[in-house]
Amino acid sequence: MPKVLVSDKLSETAVQIFRDRGVDVDYLPDVGKDKEKLAEIIGQYDGLAIRSASKVTEKLLENATNLKVIGRAGIGVDNVDIPAASKKGVIVMNTPFGNSVTTAEHAIALMFAVARQLPEASVSTHAGKWEKNRFMGVEVFNKTLGIIGAGNIGSIVIDRALGLKMKVLAYDPFLSEERAVELGVKKVELDEMLAKADFITLHVPLTDKTKNILSRENLLKTKKGVRIVNAARGGLIDEAALAELLQSGHVAGAALDVFATEPATESPLFGLPNVVVTPHLGASTNEAQENVALQVAEQMSDYLLTGAVSNALNMPSVTAEEAAVMGPWIKLAGHLGAFIGQMTDEPIKAINVLYDGVASDMNLKALNAAVIAGVMKATNPDVNMVSAPVMATERGVQQATTTQAKTGVFDGYVKVTVVTDTRERSIAGTVFSDGKPRFIQIRGINVDAEIGEYMLYTRNRDVPGVIGALGMTLGDLGVNIANFTLGRTKSGDDAIAILYLDEELKPEVIEALKATGKFLQVRPINFEV
Repeated sequence: MPKVLVSDKLSETAVQIFRDRGVDVDYLPDVGKDKEKLAEIIGQYDGLAIRSASKVTEKLLENATNLKVIGRAGIGVDNVDIPAASKKGVIVMNTPFGNSVTTAEHAIALMFAVARQLPEASVSTHAGKWEKNRFMGVEVFNKTLGIIGAGNIGSIVIDRALGLKMKVLAYDPFLSEERAVELGVKKVELDEMLAKADFITLHVPLTDKTKNILSRENLLKTKKGVRIVNAARGGLIDEAALAELLQSGHVAGAALDVFATEPATESPLFGLPNVVVTPHLGASTNEAQENVALQVAEQMSDYLLTGAVSNALNMPSVTAEEAAVMGPWIKLAGHLGAFIGQMTDEPIKAINVLYDGVASDMNLKALNAAVIAGVMKATNPDVNMVSAPVMATERGVQQATTTQAKTGVFDGYVKVTVVTDTRERSIAGTVFSDGKPRFIQIRGINVDAEIGEYMLYTRNRDVPGVIGALGMTLGDLGVNIANFTLGRTKSGDDAIAILYLDEELKPEVIEALKATGKFLQVRPINFEV
């Protein structure tokens, strides 16, 4: 009988699920706060169910000699060293959809609170004052709500806002026109949304592309009197700039549940009038806590008893029999998706995958999920193979799969094509006999490219001097090349180079390459290998 430790506070119903499924469980909800005690006993368990108090570090995992799965009741896994768990062969699961409604409702509640100045009015009334004329609010009816991010949580907020008879503008690079129509919103670019929205609410993860998406520059583009709500992630807003614009009167109010630094014990926003702040309560309802607890108990039981894997962050959802054969192909699929995702800056309408030869006989659902996860990771690093297809569907991205018998020199290959409003972009790869994935075609140009963690892709006209400029620029800036692959269609036409480098490229290297004037495109591509 497998044995699970619940080291944080979890629903008693969830604990009972383990017992009912035939899993031996120890419920010790305070041991997660005692890292020495946790390290002392962790070796006894096959599974560890946690919330946020338990810290699963590399050191703790050294003592976890029998551990097979970690289940996080919730979406955030900042308290788990996932690379260390992967090296130990420990699956890390989370529950990405259990608190979506709760978080969306909190955003709506914050919008009402800042629209009607409810917290300040409550404090004033508690103090025995009756300042009816002081707290003049605004209606949300017929106002324009700007949504940044129309995914799982954002789409729920849209539904609620439309029920309140608001007009909704949505900015989301992955939102298709068809999906926008289905949601009942108008898809717009960021600048248009900033200029027209009476309220703005954010529902995107924190990535390099979304960090400070409401920067000082963008905040100044907003409509005077705008009210801003953030119940997504800290770091999406320049908090100092927001404070200045609140004080100047350009921004009429703000409501934040998340901050760039948490716990937030100080902030330039604290103490300002018509600023509502809460301590990251987005998922804090009884229903949400119960949902994620029940979900993690079911997922962990399924894996320990049957080997089924779901919502894993570091392992594909495949059977034990498939894993030995499919492992390298799943890695290839993820790399193909990641390459094309990082190369595409405009909204993706469709992801088409072609499987040739031996690849066509594999678990295509898992391979498709790996491709889509790779594509989506460019804008959402928290996505996994389970949530990626759902996220793509929510954004109206069409997904198509084609199979065919062996057609070329390879036993099989995978070709990924993404379609946008203006172009199609494709890449193909295969797995060699040594089990290593390789890129074999990019933009219709045949290549033989080894895949590494840090890579550089360039495109140029096929004229003399380009390779020299590339090598000299990288050499002058101390960048070492591990592998170099060239390809072209015909003399004088387009040519490409794909380089495997020893370290991540710094922005100044990219700028130096562009400054040579030799390249039509210069793009760093990073992979998880």
